[in-house]
Amino acid sequence: MSAAKTAEPAVRERARLGEGPTWDAVTGRLIWVDILGSRVHTYDPASGRRTVMATEQHVGAAKPRTAGGLVVNLRDGVGSYDADGTNFRWLLHDPVPGRRGNDAAVAPDGSLWAGSMRYDEAKGGGALVRLAPATAAAAGTRAVTEIFPSVTVSNGTGWSPDGSLVYYIDSPTRRVDVCRMDGQLPAERRELVRIEDGAGFPDGLTVDADGCVWVALWDGGQVRRYTPGGVLDRTITLPTSRPTACAFGGPGLRDLYITTARTGLGENAHPYAGSLLVVPDAGQGLVTPAFGG
Repeated sequence: MSAAKTAEPAVRERARLGEGPTWDAVTGRLIWVDILGSRVHTYDPASGRRTVMATEQHVGAAKPRTAGGLVVNLRDGVGSYDADGTNFRWLLHDPVPGRRGNDAAVAPDGSLWAGSMRYDEAKGGGALVRLAPATAAAAGTRAVTEIFPSVTVSNGTGWSPDGSLVYYIDSPTRRVDVCRMDGQLPAERRELVRIEDGAGFPDGLTVDADGCVWVALWDGGQVRRYTPGGVLDRTITLPTSRPTACAFGGPGLRDLYITTARTGLGENAHPYAGSLLVVPDAGQGLVTPAFGG
C-alpha cells in the first residue's frame, strides 16, 4: 500500500452539501456544487479566482458543455446554461414530488449520465438515466435512456481509461459495482467492492490513468483507491467525516480535489467541513470529456 498523502483546504467554504468536483480542461478551473445551497462554484488554482452562481433549484451536479457553459442536474431534471450563466433551458424536464437530481458524470461519448434520489432516501426512489449528446439525438438516437431504474441514492459513476467498463455506486448498498460496456450501455453489473460496516458509505468516485477507482466515504472520513481487481491499495484520511466526491485537476491532472459537506454535523463540525480539499500530487487523472449538448 502506498504512503499516505495529506489533504489541505483549496477553498474554505461552508457548503451544506458540497458535491461533484469536475476539472474543466478548457478553462483550467474546477467546477463543483453545493446541492442544498443551490450554488455552482468554480475555482482556478492558478489565479485563485472563484465564482459562485445561484441556481433556482437544488443542483446535484454541474459539468462543462462542448458548446460552452454548463449542464446541470437539478431537482426537476437536467438543464443547461450559457457561458455567462444566462439563457437557461431544460434538456430533460421530469419533476417528481419529493425527488431531486444528484451526482452525474459525462461518458467518453459525450453523453450525460444523471442520477436522482428522493429527499427521504426511500428505497428505489431514484434512477440513473443517460442523455445522448446533441449530435446523436439529431441523428435519431433515443435522447433519454433509463440505465438503472429503482436505485436509492444514485452517486458515483466513472469509466475505465479505455471506456470498456463503467463503475457505479448506489450508496446504501455499500457497493462499488462494475459493468462491461455493451456499445453505449452497461451490461453484466456485478459487485467490485463492498465497504465494510463502520467505514462509511461509498459516495462519489473518479477513475485514474491506471484504471484504479478512487471512492469518497461519506461518514467514513476517507478517500480510498481500489485497483481494477477491487483490492484496496491506498487510503487518504481526511480532517472531516463527510467527503462526498473526488476528481483530479490542476497542472497535469495530478492533484486530487475532494468536496465535503456540513449537513447533519451541527456546530461541532470540523472547520474544513463544507470546504473543497486538495491532495497535491496524489496520482494521475484522466481528461474528463464535456457534455456534447
